[in-house]
Parts: sequence; structure tokens; C-alpha cells
Amino acid sequence: MGFSVEVSETESVRYLHFGSTWIQGAMRIARPYALEVAYTREMLLPLLLRAEPLRHCLLVGLGAASQLKFLHRHFPDAHFCVLEINPDVPTVARQFFKLPDSPKIEVIVEDAAAWMAVHAPQACFDLILQDGFDAAGRSGALSGMAFYARCRAALRADGALACNLLGGRRGFQANLRRLRRVFPERNLHFPSGDSGNVVAFGFAGAAQDFTLADLRERAMNLKASTGLDLRPIVSRLQLAVAMPDGRLRL
Repeated sequence: MGFSVEVSETESVRYLHFGSTWIQGAMRIARPYALEVAYTREMLLPLLLRAEPLRHCLLVGLGAASQLKFLHRHFPDAHFCVLEINPDVPTVARQFFKLPDSPKIEVIVEDAAAWMAVHAPQACFDLILQDGFDAAGRSGALSGMAFYARCRAALRADGALACNLLGGRRGFQANLRRLRRVFPERNLHFPSGDSGNVVAFGFAGAAQDFTLADLRERAMNLKASTGLDLRPIVSRLQLAVAMPDGRLRL
């Protein structure tokens, strides 16, 4: 999956591109650890559903390192593994997007599907963030049944998989069906936003029960501790999942 890596800037925001105008990541220069793009915030919904802080996180696709920087800053005891197929992306992320140099971060330049085929049975992640695309917006094997099944096998009992899908792309619905087959009891996705990104989730372990009031309180606590405001995401949940009695059962 070869592609050129390019950087542009507009109105104090720096963008990452893979040989096209398609945006693969963004960083507001004055706020390098904030999550500039809406879908990158939506993908962190599992933070509201966890009883424990993150310990081990896998990121598939480094991009502009937005989520990695945010999580590393606010969960300093966690360990992060990043799978990136293009060796130029980590170099550009360090030079232009403030990728941290930390012993808690391991960046592996390898095809994620091949890596997971070998390592998933021994892995134990709290959270997997799948956001890997080529220059044409294709995710290839990263949206296949085998890859999703390996992600589930690599999760802890209370772990979650969050995937960035492109709602306007051919094969989107088939991709979503595959995710649901691997996580038949515990899955959801947000309706497409203005960008066309659709964020989908699969959750391991037993079903949980949350009130909307509890989720909003958790969102307020997360905002107080990290600056990340997921209260709009809680409102989006009401569009994604039926909650007639004000409870999320997932």
C-alpha cells in the first residue's frame, strides 16, 4: 500500500495527505494535543463506557497522530502500539505533527492485517482504534471479516473496537455487516456526519447498562480532566441507538 505523504496548512491548521487532497489527519498548530476532526472525537466514545483507565491501546494507522497524542498525554500510564504500513508517515508525524518520543509508544511499520494474523492471539488491548486508509480511501483487508475477528480476539473482556468507516464509499454497508457479525450482540454506529465519516463500534464482554444521566456525568468528568467534550457524542447516541427509557443497554 504505497503512497506519497504530503503536508499542507490553511488558517492555522496543518493537514496530512496521502498524495491527494483527501485529508488523512489534522492538527491546529496552537492546540497540537486537541482533536481537531470530529470523527476522531467520536471514536473515543469507549472512554465513557469504561470503569478503568486505559492500559493498552492499539492504533491501526498513525496519520497525524491526533488520537495517539491526546491519549498519551491524558493517560500517561498506558502503553500504545501503532501499526503503520508506510515508513514515511512516522517521520512526517514526528517532524510536523509533534508525535511524542516516549517509551510508552511503539510504532511498528508493518501491514496491520499481517501483524494481527500473527500477534492477535497473544494481544490484550483495552481499545483498538482502526483508521487505516490508502490515498483513495480504501481500507482493504482492514475492513475484512478476518481482521475484525482478530481484533475481537485481541481485546480484553471489557475492550472495544472503534472503526472509522466512509459512509459514501462503495461497500460501506457490507463492511458494517461484517463488523456486526463479529460483534453480534454489542455493536453500534453513528449516523454519517458532514464529512461522510461513519464511526462504528464493537464491544467485547457482557452487556452493560447506562443511564443517559450517568453518561452525561461521565462526559463532564472527562471534559474536566482532559478538555475533551463528548457531551455532543452522548446526544448522537440517542440517534444511533433506541433508548426509550433513557438507558443505553449495550
